[in-house]
Order: sequence, then structure tokens, then C-alpha cells
Amino acid sequence: MKLFLYIGVLLALTPVLADEAAEPPSRLAELLASDAEGFARATEPRDFVFPADHGPHPEFRNEWWYVTGNLDGDRGERFGFELTFFRFSLAPSADPSDSDWRTNQVYIAHLALTDGEDERFLVAQRYSRGALGLAGAEAEPFRVWIDDWRIEEQSSGDWRLKADDNEFGLDLILSASKPPVLNGIDGLSQKSADPGNASYYYSITRLETQGIVRTGNRDYSVSGLAWLDREWSTSALAGNQVGWDWFALQLSDGSDLMFYGLRLDDGSQDPQSGGTFVSTGGIASHLGRSDVEIEVLDTWDSPEGGTYPSRWQLRVPRFGLDLTITPVIADQELFTTVRYWEGAVDVSGSRDGNSIAGRGYVELTGYAR
Repeated sequence: MKLFLYIGVLLALTPVLADEAAEPPSRLAELLASDAEGFARATEPRDFVFPADHGPHPEFRNEWWYVTGNLDGDRGERFGFELTFFRFSLAPSADPSDSDWRTNQVYIAHLALTDGEDERFLVAQRYSRGALGLAGAEAEPFRVWIDDWRIEEQSSGDWRLKADDNEFGLDLILSASKPPVLNGIDGLSQKSADPGNASYYYSITRLETQGIVRTGNRDYSVSGLAWLDREWSTSALAGNQVGWDWFALQLSDGSDLMFYGLRLDDGSQDPQSGGTFVSTGGIASHLGRSDVEIEVLDTWDSPEGGTYPSRWQLRVPRFGLDLTITPVIADQELFTTVRYWEGAVDVSGSRDGNSIAGRGYVELTGYAR
């Protein structure tokens, strides 16, 4: 669920990265309007093919590879991380040219680390043209990269994530313990009532993870769980949609829960809000808006302005879940080209009356202006 953030970054970067400067639209909805002539659209379910669909889909306007996770150090240190790569097409097809610099593709990456022990939140960003090998994405073997930041398939079939900034970095190996699951209806995730305002969306909800996290000049051996979200679309969100609250939770009984609540400008939730419950055995069940009850228990005021929800009660009666979700630290706000809150959370509660725990990630957009 990165669309608003992604488009917001492109609004700022398009005049810099395009071959000709253009006046950016004043609102996200203008760029997401339905006049994206020449791009493919997600209008009906499709057959997903793996590993090919891990790779790029350049016929669609936007796409992302989004990995979050919770990790423990050998001495009990607690970390959360996010590494996301975005691909955006500035035009439906590349302009034939003799210039190696000319491209219709822009790539952006966000890297964030939550250091629970020291209560620090670290953020870095990169962006590049998809030309001259500076950035790109390939299907087989899968990889996506900007400079030396990358997600790439290993010969073993595992994935390696590597990204390093001056202040922090990570080098992780991820191994899937569940197969990909399709979100929405057979992978078609409708984002508003208008036809074509949808994405193709799948997740790998459990990736066993181990490797190294660095802060400053100190390396930590870590292990834990990660989560992959993949979407591509030429989607147009409705003009009255202002943001969303996205939850990705890995529970101690082996089940997983994803839900996104699309917020309207009147404060209500769009009926197209939805999610997926994944059983211990990897069986996915679609959740509609009425399947999930969310109550905000606390808030956090950003020093830069804006108030975010900061603790939640989330119930899914259909699966007997009653969960309390608490951020590892309150301040996990990213200051990239756009501002948003995305951070590691702890989960406690019950399932069918039995105690349950877990960890996860929450993304909050549209609260800061």
C-alpha cells in the first residue's frame, strides 16, 4: 500500500528526472486521474506466474517491491526494517533515441531502521533514472536495484537484501516459509468504485530472515521474520480518498493478517478497504471492510505537525481475533520526499479466547501535510 507515497515522490522528482520539465499536478488525485493513456490497467483477475511475476511489469505505470521485518540480535537487541523499491513510468513507452541517458523509467528506494534498544529511527532515500545500469529490475533471476542497494535472487532461491547508508545499513538473506498469496479477489485489489482503479497485489507473508544490521560502526547478527508486498497498476484513486492505515501482522500461532483501511476526506473508511487472513498452512481468505473492526487507542503528535494513530484494538470476529497493536517506538515517521509513518509494532491479544502474540508493521499516510 504505497501508492500515495509513491506518486507524491514522483510529483517532486518528475521535473528533475524527465527529459523535459513539466509543471507537477497540485494534488495527487490529478496525477492519478484516469487519463493515463497508453498504459495497461488492472481490470480483471489474471494468472500469476512465479517467479516471473517477481520481476517488472513495464506496461503498467507504477510498481513496487516492499519488504518489512522484525529482527532480534544475538544479545536481545530489537530492530525493525523497511526496504522498498519503486518503479514509475513517465510515459507508456520509451522514446527511441541514440542517447543512453534517455529513459521512461524512474526508480526510487526507501530504507528505514527502527532501533528499539536505543529508541532511534533511521531513514535514507535514493532515486535514479532506469538507464546506464544505474537502476532497474529484471525477472529471471529476479533483481531490482539502485546503485548498490538491491534485492536479488540467489542461486539457492533465497533473496538477498543489501542497502547501506552512511549512518546504517543491512545485509539480509530471506527464505520463504509460505507461498505467495493473492490479495483482493484472485489478486485483483480494487482501490475505489471506479473501474480500473485497482492493482495486481500479492504478498509473501513469512520470510525467514537472517544476516547483519549495522548502526554507526557496530554490526549486529540478527534473525527474524520479514514480509513482502508486491503491487503494480495504473491505478487512479478517488479524489475523496486522503490516505490509508495498513497493517501487516505475523502472529505466534503461525497465521498472518493484512488489512488496509482507505480513509475518505470526511473521516470515514471507503467500502473498498480490505485485507487477507493467511492460515498457518498458507491458505488465504479475503477480508472485506465489514470483517475487521479497528479502534484507535492512542495518538502521537509529530514534532513537525500532524497527529497519527499510535495504538489500536483490531478485531476480526470471523477468525476469533482480538488484538492490541503497539508501536515499538512512537516516532517512526519517515522524512523522505514525502512524509509518512511506517514502523515496527508488537501484537498481543487472543484468538478464540486463547492468548496470542505477534509482531508486524503499520503504515499510515495522509496524516501529515
